[in-house]
Amino acid sequence: MSRPEELLRDLRIDRRPGAKRPKSLRKWIILGVVLVLVLIVFAWRGAQPTVVETAIARSAADAGPATLLDASGFVTARRIATVSSKVTGRVAEVLIEEGMKVEEGQLLARLDPTDAAAQLELASAQLASSESQLSEARTQLALSETTLKRQQELIARQLVSQAALDQSKADRDARAARLISLQKAVEVARDQRALSEIGLGNTEIRAPFAGVIVAKAAQPGEMISPLSAGGGFTRTGVGTLVDMDSLEVNVDVNEAYIGRVQPKMPVEAVLNAYPDWKIPGTVIAIVPTADRTKATVKVRIALDSKDSRVVPDMGVRVSFLAPVDENAPAPTGAFVPESAIVQPAAAAEGEEAARPAIFVLEEGQARRVDVTLGAESDAERLVTAGLRGGETVIANPPAGLRDGANVVAKKAAGAK
Repeated sequence: MSRPEELLRDLRIDRRPGAKRPKSLRKWIILGVVLVLVLIVFAWRGAQPTVVETAIARSAADAGPATLLDASGFVTARRIATVSSKVTGRVAEVLIEEGMKVEEGQLLARLDPTDAAAQLELASAQLASSESQLSEARTQLALSETTLKRQQELIARQLVSQAALDQSKADRDARAARLISLQKAVEVARDQRALSEIGLGNTEIRAPFAGVIVAKAAQPGEMISPLSAGGGFTRTGVGTLVDMDSLEVNVDVNEAYIGRVQPKMPVEAVLNAYPDWKIPGTVIAIVPTADRTKATVKVRIALDSKDSRVVPDMGVRVSFLAPVDENAPAPTGAFVPESAIVQPAAAAEGEEAARPAIFVLEEGQARRVDVTLGAESDAERLVTAGLRGGETVIANPPAGLRDGANVVAKKAAGAK
């Protein structure tokens, strides 16, 4: 039999019961089934919407001034004090707790007043003694004045000798001198008593200004001193007082960009603890010195809003805003996240370059919109043409996302 006839016989299908089918046919059938299953899987996946992240395009007209520079820093207090006593002593009573608001002059703590009270009592007794002696000297001087006057009358009648008159004058002058000395002694005693009163007053620790207690450092029974004892057993203060009205922000600006910052320029501060709260502020001053290790310059910023949520040492991010030109036309377009922009592939030689695009979420589908890009602003980009603001754009669009693809927005963290 010729070779072609053998090949035809091999391809013939034997339909008799029990006949074996060729192995090559079974293989093609299996491959066909697998191919159909793969096509079904791809079709099912294509019908499922792609989960995407979304963001709202902010209208440029409502965005406010442009951001020239961003920097980070901390909230600090210009008036902060560790309140201590003027003298060394043992704490008898502490009247403060953390978070307590106090007024200027309010009593915060007391030291043991035993020694100071004894000094005041002694000074009071010395003053009383000096005043008693002064009163006696006045009486004696008045008596000597009377005696001298009588002697002068008698000498005019020649009833007494001149020696008696001279003795009366000497006695009067001596008593007058003693009176002056005792008057000085009384003044010294009064000053000593006033000093003792100050010493007793120094056992009372009062607030030097109004503020909030942020730390309580001493307890009754402990020793306190305005100077450090070095051994760790003597406190240097009873607590730390902060004037919350003196809070400001200190930020470190890279020295390469410090030229963009000017005194009194507007800023916008955002606390790390409250990222949705934007606090307006103003540049107070640029500290005229640089940090050599960090290559930064410190800038002081005043917050226009006084709020109890702002506390010292909070982290804050500051945006330095460009000055607003009232005569400039209103800006158009919208701000979108930089990650939402799809940059076009490089055009071949002779071809027109494609424009950047953004995918907008509309009725569950991704619609590609060609846009014209403007200036950058922090992590955002201004779109001058293609968007008006308020559109839901797809941030971080996945690779291969096409116009008209079914998409669904990813739920925000914590959303139900």
